[in-house]
Amino acid sequence: MTDIATVADYAWLEEQYEGLMEAYCVTLVRGLKAGELLSTLEAEPAGRLTGVEALFDPSYDLSGPRRLFVGVTDLDGWALMVEYNGYLGTLDEIMLPLSRGRTVVSHFRNVNAVDHFNWFEDGTLRLHFEPLFADARDGSDPDGLLTEMRAAGFATEERDEDGQDFEGLTEASFILAEHLTGIRLTPELFATAEFGCGVARIP
Repeated sequence: MTDIATVADYAWLEEQYEGLMEAYCVTLVRGLKAGELLSTLEAEPAGRLTGVEALFDPSYDLSGPRRLFVGVTDLDGWALMVEYNGYLGTLDEIMLPLSRGRTVVSHFRNVNAVDHFNWFEDGTLRLHFEPLFADARDGSDPDGLLTEMRAAGFATEERDEDGQDFEGLTEASFILAEHLTGIRLTPELFATAEFGCGVARIP
């Protein structure tokens, strides 16, 4: 990407995908095709669907205890995995081995505003933080993206409660993921992407 994304570039998410933004996990995996990712996750095949919105109903119908429905599509050398009300992309026990020899970037939010951003690289968690509390970071390189985090809209230093600004943090997660991957997610992509679907079991 030659231009730097802003919160306005991702405003369409809340406008068009309010249900997804209430509880989602978005994961990008470099170096795997969508079908390869589903196979690596040992996901039970669950057909193909067009557009992110089509993932909504099966996400709630087919997910359950230790079972998560995912939709995966190919994007310029990356596999994009989208989960409604899921969290597979946040699990260290799955993402750390998956990231060996490749990069994995995931971000998550649930209906209780619990949120996580993860950058896995070659079997290591490079960076993890909660967007609401971006001053508290961990991983092998917790301060390596401070400039990019601030540019995205995260408060990387501790603030008084009165100084907190919680607006735009979900969009900021998409901006930071774009910086790490070079992939900008767009309304057109979300509307037209062909997703291979599966149900992954959580060990």
